[in-house]
Amino acid sequence: MSSLTSHRSTAEVVVATCCDMGTYPFSAIDHVQLAMPSGGEDRARAFYGTLLGMAEVPKPEELFKRGGCWFACGPVQVHLGVEVDFHPARKAHPALRCLDYLGLTARLKAAGVEMKEDDSIPGVQRCHVFDPFGNRIELIRE
Repeated sequence: MSSLTSHRSTAEVVVATCCDMGTYPFSAIDHVQLAMPSGGEDRARAFYGTLLGMAEVPKPEELFKRGGCWFACGPVQVHLGVEVDFHPARKAHPALRCLDYLGLTARLKAAGVEMKEDDSIPGVQRCHVFDPFGNRIELIRE
């Protein structure tokens, strides 16, 4: 059994434990919110849209006025919201499972995206990249 499989088994045990209590309050994470500085929408579109291959999702009119942008790829959603006193999230981060990890990481490297390989979990191929604002994103090979 690979470490990735045993990692999933641990998650399944946690879910089973929650279910043993009757019902559990959550079914999924709807989206992850990251902060960005004002006026960074075009850089966000270049990174999340062009490089990561996510589609931009229209924001509701009231939220559109606040700036930022939303992206989705299948069930995965990343929302970027403008933060006046912006500081990048260098530790806290979303972790995205990638079907074409090698292709995606090659594209990001070719674009000069900051990337740090991480082999600290045996059997799991993953790295951390940083969006144009310095927010950390973990990519995990599926």
